[in-house]
Amino acid sequence: MTENFDRAPGAGRAHIKPRSPGLADVRDGDATSVFNQREPLRQPRTSPPLTENNPNNSEAIGGECRSPSKPHQFIHNHSTPGSKVKSVDSPVNTSILSANAPEFYPASFSPYEESVSEDGGDGYYTEMTLAELVEEFLSYLNSSPGSFETDIEHMVNMLNSWVTTEETLQELVELIYTQSTAIPNFSYTGARLCNFLSHNLVLSPASGNFRQLLLKRCRTEYEQRDVAVRGDQETQKKFQAYVLFLGELYLRLELKSAKGPPSRAEILLIALRELMNSLFSNPVDGNLICAVKLLKLTGSVLEDVWKEKGKSDMDQLVQRIENIVLDAQCSRDVKQMLLRLVELRSSNWGRVHAAAASDATPDNDPNYFMNEPTFYTADGTPFTAADPEYSEKYQDILDREDDCFPEDCEENGNESSFNDEDEMDPEIEEAFEKFCLESERRRR
Repeated sequence: MTENFDRAPGAGRAHIKPRSPGLADVRDGDATSVFNQREPLRQPRTSPPLTENNPNNSEAIGGECRSPSKPHQFIHNHSTPGSKVKSVDSPVNTSILSANAPEFYPASFSPYEESVSEDGGDGYYTEMTLAELVEEFLSYLNSSPGSFETDIEHMVNMLNSWVTTEETLQELVELIYTQSTAIPNFSYTGARLCNFLSHNLVLSPASGNFRQLLLKRCRTEYEQRDVAVRGDQETQKKFQAYVLFLGELYLRLELKSAKGPPSRAEILLIALRELMNSLFSNPVDGNLICAVKLLKLTGSVLEDVWKEKGKSDMDQLVQRIENIVLDAQCSRDVKQMLLRLVELRSSNWGRVHAAAASDATPDNDPNYFMNEPTFYTADGTPFTAADPEYSEKYQDILDREDDCFPEDCEENGNESSFNDEDEMDPEIEEAFEKFCLESERRRR
């Protein structure tokens, strides 16, 4: 058993020479032919730099300097007729790019061209037109109407330098009219601007000054009123904006006179009367709402002017409104608006004359209790002197105050919490008594 362990390593084993599938069993002398029969090396994708002219890349082997053979020579010398070699051309040799080629631009690229203005300038800053100037200023006034007083003079000075011909004046009138009727809620500021320009714009050609050209432009729209009130929805909206702008223009446009105070344009008064007739001739909701807004805006002024002339135009308009409420097929909300307008007119448009303020009573003055204090009951319900139960509720408040602060209340059991110095001042007490008497008189 032990003799098996005393043998030398590897003893008794058969040595088999490894055999490569590409090599045959040959003798030592045939080794060169074996290597010649192998497939040639694959050609590199890129050609290495040539080394014949570079002495630093030579290798010293056995004391002799020899340059490595070129890859193409190696493949040619060691290739056999049966071998297949794929020739790969270098991108450097096959490229059509050139260092001397012109600059390349993508198809979507547009080369920069320096703009040159007609007057020979560099063209970087273009001059603003009159339309851009006016639109920018009106947009500024629309967003900041409170700056009108501070900036209007500067604006007029700029316009005086711009508007030097009849054509530019006509363009200015059209721009302001268009913006005043197109921008929502700009009719008031637009009318103020028109009034200021009518007095401060210098240019006044033979065709008319700013005010005259503006009234001509408004007349053009006025002559189309009967068609506009029955047009489509967009046409009616434009016409309604024009009506409200004309109402603001009547209130703001002043005609100065050397003999007396400024007056309003009589032509606008006549136009407003006819425009309201046109609105009521087609009593749809949009036209009726526009008429209500116009009368709330100008009703008190129109009625005063008509009364001075002995006319009853306002009574006729109110009678027509009442007939529309009864007969017209308008919405319920619009009818409520018309009824409230009639009530507003019956209360003299909410005005209280200063001469009759001393004789005001709760019956003839709707603002009689405006400055009265507001009290609250125990459950938090507010009430004023206009409340029918005012005296009873006010007495309850006084009683609660007496319960909270009794006269015989003493501090520490033997001293009164109020001494003589805490008594009410005689003047305050007298004023309080007058207040109580006045409240009692009003209640009766």
